[in-house]
Amino acid sequence: MQRAGEQMNGTRPAERFSEAVPRYTSYPTAPHFHAGVTGEVFSRWLGEMRRGEEISLYVHIPFCDRLCWFCACHTKMTRRYEPVAEFIEALLCEIATVGRMVAGRGHVRALHFGGGSPTMLKPEDVVRLGVALRTSFEFMDDAEISVELDPSDMDEARFDAFAAIGMTRASLGVQDFEPRVQQAINREQTFEQTKAVIDGVRSRGVRSVNLDLLYGLPHQTVDSVARTIREALTLSPDRIALFGYAHVPWFKKHQTMIDEAALPGPRERYAQQQEAARIISEAGYEPIGLDHFAKPGDALALAADEGRLYRNFQGYTEDACKTLIGLGPSSVSRLPQGYAQNTPATANYERTVRDGGVAVARGIAFSEEDRARGWLIERLMCDFAFSQEEAVRLFGDYGRLLVEEARDCARNDAGAGLVETDAGFVVRDEARPLVRSTAARFDQYLKRGSARHSAAV
Repeated sequence: MQRAGEQMNGTRPAERFSEAVPRYTSYPTAPHFHAGVTGEVFSRWLGEMRRGEEISLYVHIPFCDRLCWFCACHTKMTRRYEPVAEFIEALLCEIATVGRMVAGRGHVRALHFGGGSPTMLKPEDVVRLGVALRTSFEFMDDAEISVELDPSDMDEARFDAFAAIGMTRASLGVQDFEPRVQQAINREQTFEQTKAVIDGVRSRGVRSVNLDLLYGLPHQTVDSVARTIREALTLSPDRIALFGYAHVPWFKKHQTMIDEAALPGPRERYAQQQEAARIISEAGYEPIGLDHFAKPGDALALAADEGRLYRNFQGYTEDACKTLIGLGPSSVSRLPQGYAQNTPATANYERTVRDGGVAVARGIAFSEEDRARGWLIERLMCDFAFSQEEAVRLFGDYGRLLVEEARDCARNDAGAGLVETDAGFVVRDEARPLVRSTAARFDQYLKRGSARHSAAV
């Protein structure tokens, strides 16, 4: 593994670490969604769903009872439950409306509760949502149900409620265990709290536990990140997501509460990432894509080994469903025809769905070129490689165009880290931390857009 500051085929990595590029959880990326995709368009797309198709659901809970300053999610803080209760009633309306549109043609393979903080919900509301979803949609017997948990919210009743709706995977945000770092991001959470939640969900049959950890936070150092990683490993998580903190105060104003002078620079961020990845890998976890790790035998590790890894707004996944339906404010649906996003304004969302409407406010329909470029970018992000033969087989002339672009990139842009082989193109090992920048070379929208993005590493 290359050390921070070493040469990368003539280009110092640190010169590219601060390059602002998308995270490529979608292509085209969200800044290029537009109002031309309406609720009517989304309804038509759902109506074209094939009978028996496997689908995924994402439910967005847009509330937290504390505001973490590092967070870039669509959420709002509230200490009162009344707004949450009103939202739940609206969400139940949307579930019923969209369920009627699907009309039993889709079989739910996976369900993910995100936020915000799904654990803010009262236990009885968790159960109500579970019942409503199973009433409106047909679930497969082995459907995966994952929930993002905030340890500070959890109690015995919530453990039981999530168990009652069939939770199979729990994802806990840890970020960092160092008190100074936690105070700087307004996210105080002890190791003991985290361990108690992991013990609680495992005692109720949850098969997979994921921990989210961050580098690049204020006051973090290579040594402090290493301490957090080693503490996290004692909890034996099945998966670890190691994200770089995205400092985007122009997008999320509460991030201005973070002291920028305390943020590590590009070289230090890279060193933190490299040291954390080394420790996790030496503990026996398999690296997955850009920033995930999993125990050997975990479904994500098996998918990566077998070339079945995918990427969506929740990150890396083994979920191969072509249709992902988003429910709740700001949630994004991905269908074979394109992306559709609900309005992020909770009041507008509630008013629309209570009247039986569809809350979609924007999105983008795929062109054939979008499909080809999206496939290539996903393969680079997941496999660090793509096949020339497969590109041409799947996309014909557009595949040939991308092969030629990749060939030019490999020949003329050493910083992209792309190498041509007999079978296709491969990102060199030392360039993998910068794969977002490599993927950006094939992003036609980025060249003409004005959106601002976070640093590459």
